[in-house]
Amino acid sequence: MQSESKICQNCKKEFAIKPEDFSFYKKLKVPPPTWCPECRAMRRISWRNEKTMHRRACDATGKQIFSFINPKSPQKTYERSYWWSDEWDPLDYGKDVDFTRPFLEQVRELIREVPWFSRSVLNNTNSEYCMNCSDMKNCYLVFHAGNSESCQHGVGIDFSKDSFDNSFINKCELCHECIFCAQCYQTFYCVDCENSQNLYFCKDCVNCQDCIGCAGLRNKQYHIFNKPHTKEEYEEKKRELNLDSRSNLEDVREKSRKIWLSMPVKHINGSHNSAVSGDYIYNSKNVYKTYIARNCEDCKYLQNVHLNPGARDSMDYSFFGKGAELVYESTSCGIDVSDIRFSAFVYPSSQRISYSVMAHSCEDCFGCVGLRSKHYCILNKQYTKEEYEELVPKIIEHMKNMPYEDSQERTYAYGEFFPPEFSPFGYNETVAQEYFPKTKQESEKEGWPWLDAEMKTHEPTLSWKDMPDTAEEAPDDITKEIILCELWDKEGPEKALEHNCSKAFRITPEELQFYKRFHLPLPRRCFNSRHHTRGKLRNSLKLWKRACMCSGKGDETGTYRNTSSHSHHGEEKCPNEFETSYSPEGKEIVYCEECYNQEIA
Repeated sequence: MQSESKICQNCKKEFAIKPEDFSFYKKLKVPPPTWCPECRAMRRISWRNEKTMHRRACDATGKQIFSFINPKSPQKTYERSYWWSDEWDPLDYGKDVDFTRPFLEQVRELIREVPWFSRSVLNNTNSEYCMNCSDMKNCYLVFHAGNSESCQHGVGIDFSKDSFDNSFINKCELCHECIFCAQCYQTFYCVDCENSQNLYFCKDCVNCQDCIGCAGLRNKQYHIFNKPHTKEEYEEKKRELNLDSRSNLEDVREKSRKIWLSMPVKHINGSHNSAVSGDYIYNSKNVYKTYIARNCEDCKYLQNVHLNPGARDSMDYSFFGKGAELVYESTSCGIDVSDIRFSAFVYPSSQRISYSVMAHSCEDCFGCVGLRSKHYCILNKQYTKEEYEELVPKIIEHMKNMPYEDSQERTYAYGEFFPPEFSPFGYNETVAQEYFPKTKQESEKEGWPWLDAEMKTHEPTLSWKDMPDTAEEAPDDITKEIILCELWDKEGPEKALEHNCSKAFRITPEELQFYKRFHLPLPRRCFNSRHHTRGKLRNSLKLWKRACMCSGKGDETGTYRNTSSHSHHGEEKCPNEFETSYSPEGKEIVYCEECYNQEIA
């Protein structure tokens, strides 16, 4: 079978469907997609409100709750303990299939009628202000996370402990302001580091200790700005740098970034992989065009599937993992699920689920919402096994013959994920806004829902400008202050609201204790602004075709000089090409894996 070119229904650009893709579609008995991979990802991710919680009333009890469903949404929501209770029955909303109307139109009605739970969480302890996470203990404002304890303010926190303000860390402890770090201890302001401890402002360092402002080091200790020192020299220079001070810290940050840009980077971030493409992939095999994945195998077009164990034999799958297999065009599904198609929020141990939302511990359900431990249901109506198996093929054929058409005249036959307008979330409150940013005008023109941001009413009692320079100077009662966010003040409300800045924030007692223990300056930005700033250190989801920048003796810009001989010899330019999420407009020195390993590994 050969590759086939198609024009995307959404962006109108040409995209290719590869032979191996057709093999997967044949296995699942689904037609090939009509949207390109990037637009498919955007469509799924627009169903992922990861960290925007709203105060609203529970539609069952009237109690004020925190929910990922905003009060302006027509979507009903129940406080999660009530939702999981026997006080209501999702089968009460069951409907017969109407073959005179598009099936997805009927699913949309069911989505709006059946209440959703207020937050997607599972097996958490004392972690009421967390969302999209499982098996968390004593955590606060942590999202898209699992199996962690005593962490605050983070996204993508796995198997970690006692860490504050991090993104995508795994098996870390006592870390702060790190992103994409694994098995690190007492590590601060670092990027892409592994199996290291006592680092400040380091990038791409592995098995290192006691380093400041370094990049591309392996098995090193007592280095500052990539230069070696004795233990005594290191301690003396560290005292001179005075990292306790916010102003000094910013100077070191700036100098560290220059060191980072002076060293070559591998075209793909990740380690312990075999046959992978994309970025931020770890311990994976045969994984292609994927962004943020861990312990995955035989997958393609995945985003943020990193909760251990990962996914197998899946395509077009966004968020979660934990032993998922045969997942296609679905989002926020995981924990031992199998054969999940065109669905959202399906977990745990569900099988053979299609076009469903919030199906938990279910099997053989089609077009259902909010079911728990059910089998052989269609539109929330119970059928026998024989009735179900007879009716589903008829529905699939009906979806092919009478597809749903959205407000932009895009058609959805069997084989497409839910249309954007089905999402109960505003595009700008979902992760889609981080990866595929849009203005309100662009979003509404293209048919994506939008939530108008409300002006924040917090009245700050302390400005970021008046924050103490060191943690030691901070009084214990600073935890009572409402602190004006730096970005709100500097950028103005309109710009700050683009990343959901909360205008003001508090410092928790646990935070204050952490900062004082490790002599770290207190934050001057709210959690969302800190997350936004840290996100700038992350490559985009987009891939570019590029060539290795190694020119023989060094990189082609003349910034870096090679330290070893490469296989392409002498002064010849490396002929290797690749796909990478490092933009051609960036300043990084991007090497192929072979040249990078000659210099760094």
